[in-house]
Amino acid sequence: MVSEVIEDMLKRMQSHPGVIGTVIINKEGQVIKSTLDNTTSLQYATMAMRVCDSSLGALRDIDPTNDLTFLRLRTKKHEIMIAPDKEFVMVTIRASTDGA
Repeated sequence: MVSEVIEDMLKRMQSHPGVIGTVIINKEGQVIKSTLDNTTSLQYATMAMRVCDSSLGALRDIDPTNDLTFLRLRTKKHEIMIAPDKEFVMVTIRASTDGA
């Protein structure tokens, strides 16, 4: 069951201009809630977990006491924001804007 907090986060994120979708993933990499179709949600979930694992590993190599709190990836078409937490990972996909 998805908590009220997660539902509120999804509604808030979707209300921002340019947001294409939001995916909530548990720590095992399973999609627990998404505004996207299943196939797309799984693709973003897999990518986000890989990026988080790699980034955390690199970060800990530099400073073992540090922790990963937020990632922002920009491509020509999208901006992907990943917010890992203790219980879940939130991925938000926005359309890239020119000049941003």
